[in-house]
Amino acid sequence: MYKSLIRPILFKFDPEEVHHFTFSMLKNFGFLTKLFLPKPIEDKRLEREVFGLKFKNPVGLAAGFDKNAVLFNELGDLGFGFVEIGTVTPRAQAGNPKKRLFRLIEDGGIINRMGFNNEGLEAAIEKLKSNKGKIIIGGNIGKNTDTKPENYTQDYLDCFEGLHPHVDYFVLNVSCPNVGSHAKLEDVEYLRELITEVKK
Repeated sequence: MYKSLIRPILFKFDPEEVHHFTFSMLKNFGFLTKLFLPKPIEDKRLEREVFGLKFKNPVGLAAGFDKNAVLFNELGDLGFGFVEIGTVTPRAQAGNPKKRLFRLIEDGGIINRMGFNNEGLEAAIEKLKSNKGKIIIGGNIGKNTDTKPENYTQDYLDCFEGLHPHVDYFVLNVSCPNVGSHAKLEDVEYLRELITEVKK
C-alpha cells in the first residue's frame, strides 16, 4: 500500500515539507501506532552492550531526523533501540537556504544540504526533560556556522556540558561540508585537541 499509493502522493510534494508533515503526524497521532502497528519485538538475542550501554536492539535512528529532541519517546514506542538527536549547536540557526533536500528517485536516496538547522542547545535540553526512559539517546553536537575557528572548541564544550545530564552518549559532528568554514575540522591535530578537551 505504501509503495503503490502513499509514496506516489508524498513524492508530489517537497521532501522537506513531507518530512515536517510526517514528523507532525508522529508527534500528534503517535499513540495510534500502538493500536494499528504490531508490538515491537523484544528479544534478549537482540540486545547489545557497547561501552557499558545496554541497547535493547541494534536498530537505531541516526541524527538528522529528530534534530530538536521532539520525538524520542514516540520513536521508542516504535521499537528503535536508540535515537540520536541533533545535530545540536549552541545557538539556534536556520541552516542553508531552501531548497536543500533533494530526492534521487532512481537511486533510492536523497541529498541533504540542510546545514545544521536546529533550535539550539537550550531548546533541546528543555525537550529532553520529558524523557520517559524508554530509549537510549545519543547527542550529536556541532558548532554554529558563524562561529570563528578560534571558538570552535567552545561550541562543542558548551553543547557537551549542557546535554551531558540528559543523553547517554555523544557524537562530535566534524564532517558536515555544508555549514560554512570547516577546514580546521579536517585537521588531525585540531581533532586531537578537540577530543582531549571534551574528555577533560
